[in-house]
Amino acid sequence: MAKFLMLGNYSAQAIKGITAGRTKKVAEVIKKSGGRVSLMYALLGAYDLVFLVEFPGIKEALKASVTLAKLTGISFISLPAITVEEFDRMVS
Repeated sequence: MAKFLMLGNYSAQAIKGITAGRTKKVAEVIKKSGGRVSLMYALLGAYDLVFLVEFPGIKEALKASVTLAKLTGISFISLPAITVEEFDRMVS
């Protein structure tokens, strides 16, 4: 499974809907899209949220990102990620 970093930003409407229940729904959407959540953090700064997730591929990551934006009003930037060790092997 490929790893993705998902960076999220709340819309004004999305802020009004913050609940633990919605967080649970987000994890369910990711799972239904074939993914698995490794970690979720709230942030201060340019982004409001960061998730580290695994998906079988880019199509599943895209599906989850769009579905979450529709469901929650949170926009996501999803970035593929590899470990530094994998990167070192690739460029060696």
